[in-house]
Amino acid sequence: MDNLKKLFESYTGQTVTDAEELNSSGSNRRYFRLKGGNISIIGVIGTDRDENIAFIQLSRHFLEKGIRVPRVLAVSDDNMRYIQEDLGDDQLYKLVSHGRETGEYSSYECRLLCQAMEMLPKIQFRGAVGVDWSVCYPEPAFNERMVMFDLNYFKYCFLKATGLEFNEVRLQEDFERLKDDLMQDMGDTFMYRDFQARNVMVKDGNPYFIDFQGGRKGPIYYDVASFVWQARARYPEKLRKELVQAYLTALKGYVKVDEAHFHERLRLFVLFRTLQVLGAYGFRGYFEKKPHFLASVPYALSNLRRLLQKPFSDYPYLNEILTKLTTMAQFNNIAEDKRLEVGIFSFAYKKGIPVDNSGNGGGFVFDCRAINNPGKYEHYRQFTGLDPEVIKFLEDDGGITKFLENVYSMVDNHVKCFMERKFTHLQVCFGCTGGQHRSVYCAEHLARHLSEKFDIKITLSHRELDIEKIL
Repeated sequence: MDNLKKLFESYTGQTVTDAEELNSSGSNRRYFRLKGGNISIIGVIGTDRDENIAFIQLSRHFLEKGIRVPRVLAVSDDNMRYIQEDLGDDQLYKLVSHGRETGEYSSYECRLLCQAMEMLPKIQFRGAVGVDWSVCYPEPAFNERMVMFDLNYFKYCFLKATGLEFNEVRLQEDFERLKDDLMQDMGDTFMYRDFQARNVMVKDGNPYFIDFQGGRKGPIYYDVASFVWQARARYPEKLRKELVQAYLTALKGYVKVDEAHFHERLRLFVLFRTLQVLGAYGFRGYFEKKPHFLASVPYALSNLRRLLQKPFSDYPYLNEILTKLTTMAQFNNIAEDKRLEVGIFSFAYKKGIPVDNSGNGGGFVFDCRAINNPGKYEHYRQFTGLDPEVIKFLEDDGGITKFLENVYSMVDNHVKCFMERKFTHLQVCFGCTGGQHRSVYCAEHLARHLSEKFDIKITLSHRELDIEKIL
């Protein structure tokens, strides 16, 4: 601390009159707000000389490229301490806390998040021009060794700790295939590596980047996956799409974009980043005995569950293991996960309305029997509301579309109110004659609608088909 004060006093000519240690968010570096006169500066004490040098040199390089990062003002002779510009207290993570806590982001919060995504291509492309990759810590580039480190991190620190049995040889074979696929489309771009809302400050309405010392040459998809699929952010699917689109629009200013190819590649990196995050949660929770990390697991598994709705057919055994992982009860009922749970049912009226086992009672029961019934035609009796033949029949008829528009309006309002009032359960049931066609279609579409609009837990049960799913 004394050396930091000397740096401050040497640089400003003022005496330090106040020194406050700031939250480091789990980092080994220590941050202090130093004040003297009317000057406020951030002092940093690092534990690794090479990591400090990476930040210092990258900061200077990015500033030369017109990228908003904190200016490093003075550095100690041993590179273990330095002082930097004070960007204030408006961390993006804090500014969007209401959306994170409620699962519904305001237009202001969405705009701030989109601004950060719009700035990302600038540091990835302009920031990569002329950079000295050799200063990057601890590696100059994203490589095969890094990929296998992270995949094994997931395997040994999380997967094994769950008690789920698996064939390590078969899993390794899929890891090797995933590694090879991730190493395509590298490019000469800067990979931030830890791009998330905690590492973006907002000053005068503009985003500034911090904590980029772990960056290196690497693929652009990694940073998009890190930000948009950050486990505790609780971004609804609709907002995720907006964030990715904001990024793509800005990206087109730097490179020609094939959006279909981009989304295909991004999906692989979302999978990889999610496995890496689970490995970190496992290590911090199971081995370092920090339970709040385990409380984040349901959020990461929620991302994974949604991702697996389209199977990863190139990695069949990995896909099988991850599917089993997402259904383990121990990760769906952790105490800190207080999100609203909506239970959605399809049923046949002749067998009675589903019982509300939550004990709350209430909710909605929608009667689908006024909708044209495909079941009265012989051809459709072999199918269900999950099959394309029935889906086309119902949508061509059109009645079900108008019906669901009204359902969405009523249920959306209830979900918003329940989230605001911290309620924990809501049940919605769709009934028809046989519980096979119309009610199944409606339950599926409401589940999909809610999952895209809100960050909530959704259980979907087609009672007469004996199908249960978690979204």
